[in-house]
Amino acid sequence: MSSAVKHPFHMINPSPWPALGGFSALVLAIGAILTFHKTPVFGMNMGLWKLAPGFVLVLVTMFYWWRDVIHESVVEHAHTPETSHGLRMGMVLFIASEVMFFFAFFWAFFHHALGFGPSTHQWPPAGIAVLDAWEIPFYNTVILLTSGITVTRAHLFIEQGNNKLAARWTFITAALGAIFLGMQIFEYVHAGFHLTDGIYPSVFYFATGFHGFHVFVGTTFLFVCGFRAAKDQFKPNKHIGFQAAAWYWHFVDVVWLFLFVWVYWLLGLPVRHLS
Repeated sequence: MSSAVKHPFHMINPSPWPALGGFSALVLAIGAILTFHKTPVFGMNMGLWKLAPGFVLVLVTMFYWWRDVIHESVVEHAHTPETSHGLRMGMVLFIASEVMFFFAFFWAFFHHALGFGPSTHQWPPAGIAVLDAWEIPFYNTVILLTSGITVTRAHLFIEQGNNKLAARWTFITAALGAIFLGMQIFEYVHAGFHLTDGIYPSVFYFATGFHGFHVFVGTTFLFVCGFRAAKDQFKPNKHIGFQAAAWYWHFVDVVWLFLFVWVYWLLGLPVRHLS
């Protein structure tokens, strides 16, 4: 029998990273549960340090998995047009699944904010001092909208074959993402309510917190793309890694706009009686 390849698709080598990724997510989830319930670990209340093992494992998985994918493309030249199309569609489907993920949080928020919750008689609930939408949330909105412009500019430079300028604008975008995260952490520290204080704080922290986690992933993604652009690994007609990062970042921007308009601004105003 002939050993010649009879199809244009890339058959990946056995990889441990999907299994490690699932385990990392499990460790991170356990750490989050222990943190939310303030459960001591080894007799110590470690606070947010309970999240550290999960975050480290997630970062290790991202590093090595992306390293292998980049090696397949740059060194092995295994990403044929058909494989590239599959990678793009995989990213599209992943973002679609993320849309449904956030849809669940918005559903929970609207369910109670619009008075459909049987125990919700006013929104925000009594005792909740809501955050001012026109302070840190507004500044973060400006930061993310600006980052959408900078990542688009980086994309245009890649399509022009100028990886040096593309790298510069990609790093600027990643830096804006890091600034956003720093400001959101500052907001959390100074918020007048905690996760366990009722339906409003729980939905607020889960929706904005998971968005923040997505910003963290997107920022890491962009830093990787920045280093790749600096090494001149992107071509005008083939830069799937950057396309995926840019699509993901624009998705993060759109989700934040929904959060700002509905959670912080229109339905975050004090106080509306629902019954």
